[in-house]
Amino acid sequence: MKFTITRLCGGKALMASPADMMDIDLDKAAEILSKDGFAKKRNEEGLMLIMDWNGMEVTLYTQGKVMFYPLSEKELAIEYATKMLEMIKKG
Repeated sequence: MKFTITRLCGGKALMASPADMMDIDLDKAAEILSKDGFAKKRNEEGLMLIMDWNGMEVTLYTQGKVMFYPLSEKELAIEYATKMLEMIKKG
């Protein structure tokens, strides 16, 4: 997968935006990701899913964008986002 990486929150967070936008069912994604240690915090009206994972707050948006806080390494953001989105695609 190809991503555009954006630094947010004064460089303490990274947003991975896939080149090809997606349409993710966040309730289904929460169910799938919970099997891999993602702990759902809340689902904001179908707009974003906020979870705890690996000591980070991870926000997944319906378009496939993923924000990791705190995280400063671009390569890890790409690795983690790819892993998450592939898990969701497989179901």
